[in-house]
Amino acid sequence: MNGPQDLGGQMGFGPVAPEKDEPYFHADWEKRALGVTLCAGAMGHWNIDESRHARESLHPADYYSSSYYEIWIKALEVLLERHGFVTADELAAGQASATPTTPKRVLRGTDVPAMLARGGPCDRPLDRPAMFKVGDRVRTKNSNPTGHTRLPRYARGKLGVIDAVRGGFVFPDTNAHGRGENPQWVYTVVFDAGEIWGEGADPTLSISIDAWESYLEPA
Repeated sequence: MNGPQDLGGQMGFGPVAPEKDEPYFHADWEKRALGVTLCAGAMGHWNIDESRHARESLHPADYYSSSYYEIWIKALEVLLERHGFVTADELAAGQASATPTTPKRVLRGTDVPAMLARGGPCDRPLDRPAMFKVGDRVRTKNSNPTGHTRLPRYARGKLGVIDAVRGGFVFPDTNAHGRGENPQWVYTVVFDAGEIWGEGADPTLSISIDAWESYLEPA
């Protein structure tokens, strides 16, 4: 979807100003926000793509007025309510009043280091050859899906060149909505700055994205 998170090329948000020596967390509650989100995800009722889609589905005014971890918590509330762990009334009251869904798994404190070390690999083997190879000219498809997608708006309908073939990975556009992993080949595609940003773009710059195969067509 064309959600509020898709800011590439959007004007009016000011310059990117990285914070020097930025800490991992700016407040103690942010540590808890990360921990609660990871523990809730470990229950096994949603995947990373559904979690991302919940964040980008927040109302733009809500999204832009929230800090990074506020967005995480607001999206987590959506997921917990969607999967029956809390109700809207319970969230408003701040206390439980009904029997929630039973978790498929419970993450114990002793298991956290191993879980974090293992991560959540999303690479998958494929039984079909890649459609494209390094050096091929391709065009990204120009579409505006209503569901989750990892193809940014600024890179749609653009001509680029395959720079690398990365292998097979879970397709987030279906995985976010419970329609299966449907792994596809993923490619790094490089675009000239002028192709992306048009007249006045810095000719010395290029832009690269990782794109799933169904985002691309031969140029």
